[in-house]
Amino acid sequence: MLIINNHHMESTRLLQVPCPENEGRPMEKLTDIELSSVHVSKPKQRGFVNDANSILLQEEDVETPCGNIRVAIQGDRAKPAILTVHDIGLNHVTCFQGFFGFADMQPILRHFCVYHFNAPGQEEGALPLRPDYSYPSMEQLADAVHHVVDHYNLRRVIGFGVGTGANILVRYSLCHPSYVDSLVLVNPNCDAPGWMEWSYQKLNMWYLFSGQMTNFTEEYLLWHWFGKKTRWENQDLVNVYKECIKTVNPQNLALFIESYLRRNDLGLIRELDNIRRNTVKNVKCRTMLLVGDDSPHLDDVVNMNGRMDPQETDFVKIADCGGMPLEEQPAKVCEAFRYFLQGMGYIPALIPSRSVSTCSDFSLASTRSPTTEEDGAEC
Repeated sequence: MLIINNHHMESTRLLQVPCPENEGRPMEKLTDIELSSVHVSKPKQRGFVNDANSILLQEEDVETPCGNIRVAIQGDRAKPAILTVHDIGLNHVTCFQGFFGFADMQPILRHFCVYHFNAPGQEEGALPLRPDYSYPSMEQLADAVHHVVDHYNLRRVIGFGVGTGANILVRYSLCHPSYVDSLVLVNPNCDAPGWMEWSYQKLNMWYLFSGQMTNFTEEYLLWHWFGKKTRWENQDLVNVYKECIKTVNPQNLALFIESYLRRNDLGLIRELDNIRRNTVKNVKCRTMLLVGDDSPHLDDVVNMNGRMDPQETDFVKIADCGGMPLEEQPAKVCEAFRYFLQGMGYIPALIPSRSVSTCSDFSLASTRSPTTEEDGAEC
């Protein structure tokens, strides 16, 4: 029987051995063992670190009609280019660093150079924009993307956009199709804003223009990024982005949201007749639409998939994932991205690492042809 005496906060322990031979003997006194070799340390919390120990980035300012655009470059500039554009409330670090720093992405990135495009005033440590600054529209931001492509003398790029960034890249591909090799669009939306989005964003802008990052705006951004399920089930990831929200310049974010809220419909027309396909307005390059099965933007992505050219579009839905698949399921997104690049003729001999998920972890609905066996099938 073990007896612990806590009188006067003492830690003396008395042990009574229930053995007949020990009957009548005094109980043995045990002294505490000092664990001098054990060191207690707090677990390292997840965060975003932009230094040489994580991802080597070269940041430059490119002059455009919209002002100076901060571009972060990762990789050898002589290799094919991947151009990324972020979502509202994010920048190239908070939107893409986790995914492009993922271990399974490194064999892929050795074959490319990544150019991260930051919308005006959204980069890390951005100062408030001038009061007389006219924030560019979605079309003007797409034109700014072209000035960045032209500045680095990029002949063709692989566009990689999330949310608002996906909308900008689609507009760029419609205006400059010869410069876009392919598109990877996460949570894209091709419609004009609805009344619900308009009302929420107008209220957010009212708070942000006053210099406040209120709980209402914080909750809306977390819902926009993650959705309801991930918002309550993945607290570690959500807490990281809660800290990111505190570093955002409210007035600059309000201007970016206002620009996105003033977007017009992309006017995409799905034409199945091969003779008239090239006469309608649509994305002409190979495109992958990617969304989580619990994403708050799932209906928007499905709607956009229905308006895209079926012979040039792949629809990928990631299982067990909310609104931010790049952070929630990077292995599955990496595998889908690798297959997409191999289908385009890149890195054909690349061998996937063992940590990459199997095909059963995501569903692939290829719309290249309505008669293909994989069309709309669950892998």
